[in-house]
Amino acid sequence: MNVPGIVQSTLDGEEIAARVSLGGEDELFVTSSRTLVYRSEGLLSDESVDDYPHDADRLTLSEGRRKTKFTLEYPLEDDRQFTVPSKATDDVLHPVIAGVLNGNGITDAGETVVQTYRFSELTLIITSDRLVKHIGAAVWDEDYEEYAFEDVTNLAFEDGSVATQIVLAVDGRPQRIKAPNDEANDLRERLQRALFDYHDVESLAELNDVVGVDEDDEPDESTSSMDFGDSVDPLDANPPELSDREDSGRAREQTQPQTQSQSQPQDQSMSDTEAQASQAAASDPLAQQETQTQAQAQTQTQTQANTSSETSSVAEWGQQNQESSTGVGSADSAQSTPTGSDVATDSPDEDRTGEAGIVDTDPIFEEPADSSTTDGDAALDTDPTHEPAPAPAPAVLDRLDALETAVEEQNELIERQQETIEQLITELRQGR
Repeated sequence: MNVPGIVQSTLDGEEIAARVSLGGEDELFVTSSRTLVYRSEGLLSDESVDDYPHDADRLTLSEGRRKTKFTLEYPLEDDRQFTVPSKATDDVLHPVIAGVLNGNGITDAGETVVQTYRFSELTLIITSDRLVKHIGAAVWDEDYEEYAFEDVTNLAFEDGSVATQIVLAVDGRPQRIKAPNDEANDLRERLQRALFDYHDVESLAELNDVVGVDEDDEPDESTSSMDFGDSVDPLDANPPELSDREDSGRAREQTQPQTQSQSQPQDQSMSDTEAQASQAAASDPLAQQETQTQAQAQTQTQTQANTSSETSSVAEWGQQNQESSTGVGSADSAQSTPTGSDVATDSPDEDRTGEAGIVDTDPIFEEPADSSTTDGDAALDTDPTHEPAPAPAPAVLDRLDALETAVEEQNELIERQQETIEQLITELRQGR
C-alpha cells in the first residue's frame, strides 16, 4: 500500500515499523520514536496527520462500546489523546506500547515485543528478552516490574478451575502470576517459546535443567533457624519446686473427699425418712381406703363425661339426618305437584290447534327463501340500463404520471441522504 503524501512528508526519513488500518482510508503508523495517526478527507474533517512521541511517562486506555481512547502523559507537556475503533484496540496497542517501552529505555535496541496481555488491572508484556508486568489502571507507567530471561532459574505452571498460576523463579525467588484459563494457554505457549529461543532449548524440562540453581548455591539446611547462640541458655529440664499456689491446690484436693463423706449421711437420712413415710401409709388401712375411694370417684366422673359427649354427638347426627330427609321430601313434593298456572301453560297443542284439531301455521317457523342471490344482484340482472364505468379522463392520467415521477425523485433523494448518514456514522466510528 502506498503511504499518503502528507504522512511521507511527516516521517522525516524515519522507517515505518508498524501500520494498522483504522477503517476506510484512515491509518496508524508507528516508528521508533513516535506514532502517527492519519485521517483522510471526509465530511467531518479534512486530510490530516497527528504525531505522538513515545517518551510518555504513562499510557492509559479508556475503552467504550464503539471507541477506545489512548492517552499519553508527558512530563513537561499536556496530555495527548487519540481515538480508534474498539475492534482495532489490540492491533493498535501492541505496536504503540512497544514504541513507548523503547522510547523510555526499557527495551534494548533490536528487542521485539512478542505479545501484550491485559487481565483486568494486570498487564503482561512478553518481549524477546524479558517479561514486563504492570498492575494498575494504566497499561504502563513507571511503577512496573520486569524479569529478565537471563535471570530466570525455573518455570512452572499450576492449573486451576478458574485461573492458571505462572510460577517464574528469578534468582531463586518465585514470582506468581495469575492468568484466566481462557487466555492462559496462549500466554503459556508464547512465554515458553520466548524462553526456549533465548536459552536455545526445546522443552520445559531442558530449560529447567539449563537455568536451574546448583545444589552448591542453595542455602545450607543444616543450620537450624532455632539456634539461640551462646548468650542464651536453653530451657532447664529440671522442673522447679512446687509454689504456694500448687500447695493450696493439693490441700483443696485433700479436703474434697472429706466434704463428700459428710454429705453422704445426710442424703441417706433423707431417703430413710421417705421410706418410713411410705411404710406408715401402707400399714394404715384408713388411708388406703380413702385413696381407693378418690380413685373410683375420679374414674366415674371421667366415664360420665365421655358418655354425655357420645350421647350429644349421636343426637346431633340424628337431627341432621332428619333435617336432610325432610328437606328432600319437601323438594320432591314441590317438584312433583304442579300449580294451576303450570298446567295451563304446559299445553302448547291447545293453542296451536283449532276446533277441528288442525295445527295453525306460524310464520315465524316458515323456512326462509333461497338467499343465494341478493337484492342488489337481482336489481343488476333485471336492470336493462346497466352499463360498464366510463374510462378515466386524460387529465387524470397526466396527474398519475406526475405523481409517479415525484415519488421516484423522492426515493433517489432518500437514498443519497442514507448514504450520507452512513458515511457520517463510519467517520464517527473511526474516532473523528
